[in-house]
Amino acid sequence: MCSIRRFVKEKDEPVWVEVLNASRKDHEDRRAITVEEMLLQEKEEPSFDPEGRFIAELDGRAVGVVHANVDKFREEKRGFIRFDVIPGSRGGGIERDLLEIALRELQARGMTVAQASVDSREEDYAELLSELDFRQVRVGSMMEMDLTRTSQSIEQNRLVAIRPLRKDREEDIQLLTWLWNETFKEHFNFRPDTVEEVRQFMFFDLYYDEKEILFATLDGETVGLIGIGVDEKYNLEKQVKAADIFTIGVLKTHRRTGIGARLMLHALETVRARGMTRATLGVDDYNPTRAIRLYEKVGFTVKKKDLTYEREL
Repeated sequence: MCSIRRFVKEKDEPVWVEVLNASRKDHEDRRAITVEEMLLQEKEEPSFDPEGRFIAELDGRAVGVVHANVDKFREEKRGFIRFDVIPGSRGGGIERDLLEIALRELQARGMTVAQASVDSREEDYAELLSELDFRQVRVGSMMEMDLTRTSQSIEQNRLVAIRPLRKDREEDIQLLTWLWNETFKEHFNFRPDTVEEVRQFMFFDLYYDEKEILFATLDGETVGLIGIGVDEKYNLEKQVKAADIFTIGVLKTHRRTGIGARLMLHALETVRARGMTRATLGVDDYNPTRAIRLYEKVGFTVKKKDLTYEREL
């Protein structure tokens, strides 16, 4: 018999990690996490929601998890669901049970909309969401490229200067916060980041051992940014040398002037010089800046799709 119980903080982290790692073992874009990393996330991330987590057990063994996540900094009443079931137990109704309890949890916490994202290759998950009256609202692409094949033929703004963010300068943290919010305010699911969150992100991260923000300046004005991260544990597990472009943004008044291309080509050259042979990034296919076109011109190709679904509560 399957039963679902609420997650117990500082006790169930090993169980959660075991299920998560087993369910994502074959996902090329994800690596295994450790209990220590999960505990750090609970302690260090300002926006982390410790509530709304549940564990599904079958004959006394944990086989699935779900997190009905409420972002305490978000004004709109939208909650987020992430669920995972280990491969050997999928298809028996556990996923539905987890989703239904997550929906009740979000409703009890005052949310009016539930959102869930799944890998497009997880067709059973996508079908289940549709059966539960979720509708698809977004498609995202995970892209990658071989760094030996970067295209230099695209137009870039060579008047732009590039400088690194200085983590020890408060004015740079403030600038990053403003620029991040300003360049992404038109994007899907946007909510402003606080200075506290941005500062914590720069000094603490579960995944990136190396992380760098580069600013683009033009005529003395900071007009764009790009972020580069390297997860050494991921590279070791997957036996690759990959870097991730985790953010790129240009002020609306300066778009389509070659600044994004300048930032991207500079970042790719930077990680290539550090011995990386592959770069990855994620992009919203419906991005209002149509950024995916730039990435394709540089040499990125789509590796997989992520599907986002929503329903009212």
